[in-house]
Amino acid sequence: TYFFFLQDSLLHQSILWKPGCHLVSREQCDRLSICNKLCYAVGGAPYQITGCALGFFLQIYLLDVAQLDPFYASIILFVGRAWDAVTDPIIGFMVSRSPWTRFGRMLPWILFSTPLAVVSYFLIWYVPVIENGKVIWYLVFYCLFQTLQTCFHVPYSALTMFISEDQKERDSATAYRMTVEVLGTVIGTAVQGQIVGMANPPCIPVAPGDNITTEGLNSSLLLGQEKTAYMIASGAICSIYVLCAVVLFFGVKEKKESSRPRSELMSFWQGIGLVMGHGPYVRLVMGFLFTSLAFMLLEGNFALFCCYTLGFRNDFQNILLVIMLAAMLTIPFWQWFLTKFGKKNAVYIGTSSVIPFMILVVCVKSNLIITYMVSFAAGVGVAAAFLLPWSMLPDVVDDFQVQNPDSRGHEAIFYSFYVFFTKFASGISLGISTLSLDFAGYMTRGCTQPENVDITLKVLVSAAPIGLILIGLVLFRSYPIDEERRQCNRKLLQEQRENEVDSETDSTELTNMV
Repeated sequence: TYFFFLQDSLLHQSILWKPGCHLVSREQCDRLSICNKLCYAVGGAPYQITGCALGFFLQIYLLDVAQLDPFYASIILFVGRAWDAVTDPIIGFMVSRSPWTRFGRMLPWILFSTPLAVVSYFLIWYVPVIENGKVIWYLVFYCLFQTLQTCFHVPYSALTMFISEDQKERDSATAYRMTVEVLGTVIGTAVQGQIVGMANPPCIPVAPGDNITTEGLNSSLLLGQEKTAYMIASGAICSIYVLCAVVLFFGVKEKKESSRPRSELMSFWQGIGLVMGHGPYVRLVMGFLFTSLAFMLLEGNFALFCCYTLGFRNDFQNILLVIMLAAMLTIPFWQWFLTKFGKKNAVYIGTSSVIPFMILVVCVKSNLIITYMVSFAAGVGVAAAFLLPWSMLPDVVDDFQVQNPDSRGHEAIFYSFYVFFTKFASGISLGISTLSLDFAGYMTRGCTQPENVDITLKVLVSAAPIGLILIGLVLFRSYPIDEERRQCNRKLLQEQRENEVDSETDSTELTNMV
């Protein structure tokens, strides 16, 4: 996960503050304990748990459980993601203008958004009785949840820059966060998949071109248990969401801003001009936009691919779990790799490592053991995709601070716009992919699907993601911040902070003398 912020002086630190901290070295003051890192990392789990459950299961839930037409399902997925994308920069702008409280600037947003977020999330997985109001129901609560989760996630993302001014400590905390977030995807996949999988009703044997009667699809004997299972799973996830928010709120404190004034408040459009005017940020976002889009496309369609193309209807939740477990276990490896060989090299090797397995999974004849092996190997690449964007964004913000030393307090804007671009693009991709299944002749809960549906699913989980990854890697070649420039920025920022401390100390001593 994130940011940079050099505005805090030693005399005003409230996180990791030790009595007499101004008397010891800055490195000791900026050092984070394992407890600090764990409490901070736990806060990233709710976003990934709910995001994983929605990403893997919402499409198949809307099609096979809520029994919406694929066209309406595509509308819900696209509008929900697009709305989520639009709210990110708006919330980021509002967070950047938030006043300091005794709890900080970021933590109050997290505290007050959590109760409403869990209620709206639970209602997403409830099938309303009124048949004609289903589309509006899911659209409203999906958009509402995305808004409230943004009020949690944007301030949490910005919190990275407030836990330490040391790049190594931030990178270490980000690695903790990524490990916990991938663990969150494992939990989300396990809770949602295993509970729903136990109540998975049988498919309906129909041949392509046959019609499935509405009466058969609405049978309470067929779907009642699965509907209940989705609600139980959502209730369990909501409980975890609240627990993680509590740990974050009470386990982490923000550094208070220094006495040096922040930049003047800017308008929303000025914020857009600020972030889009910084070249390294634009190049980084564009590169990761395509790679993130590739993995989102894979995530959104892999459950359907396992069920219908591979024929593993009763095992797909276990296959998804293997991918997330592999990702969780290899996060420490990628953290070591980027430290040893540099972040750009980690991007090229980590992101491209998943391509052979995307090809293999659609070329090899359906075999459960081979699918498990391929899924584990693919999880290694997924780990790199999780870790690297959030590990590199703080470097971009640091670079901006070096070039604009008098402009500060814009961290939330940088992070929210990155999330905006990725979410908006993913909304388009999920909407188009679901609509393409409709055009291919997708049959709700059919035991088999037309050949065109199989071909479409293969494209959505293999050919399209591979193309997007390759485009992202080509764009990333122009990213200018290498290890040499990163270390140079680190030294310059350290000098700026030391000068601020010396200046503030002199002012304090002069005041005391007077």
